[in-house]
Amino acid sequence: MKITSQWVENRCFVATNETGQSVVMDGQAASEGGKRGASPMELLLMGVAGCSSIDVVEIAKKQRQRIVDCIATVEGTRADSIPKVFTEIHIHFQVIGHDLNHEAIAKAVSLSAEKYCSASIMLGKAAKVSHSFEIVAAE
Repeated sequence: MKITSQWVENRCFVATNETGQSVVMDGQAASEGGKRGASPMELLLMGVAGCSSIDVVEIAKKQRQRIVDCIATVEGTRADSIPKVFTEIHIHFQVIGHDLNHEAIAKAVSLSAEKYCSASIMLGKAAKVSHSFEIVAAE
């Protein structure tokens, strides 16, 4: 895996992966105006949301759960002093589907957290990572 980051201007960079997909990163505070992308730290949380959501959906599907959507909300608390690392990260899943089994979804979330999600497990080496979920009946 290889990523290239190129400076655009000010605190704005474009990161590109080996197959050409790009992401704009901007370290400028939103209050300063002109922010063009997510900050690198926001991208870390986005990575956790994506990684863990993939696991939850795939595990639920293997359990024959009729899942139609999965929304992950990730909140991170950072240290007050530099380096402003994450000290706490909480991932909340809203799992939407038909007749979802609570135990099956709990197992999917647990397996993601403890075994499969490389992003959250890696960040868990530096921060306290917690998880919660709710099940919502699909219409």
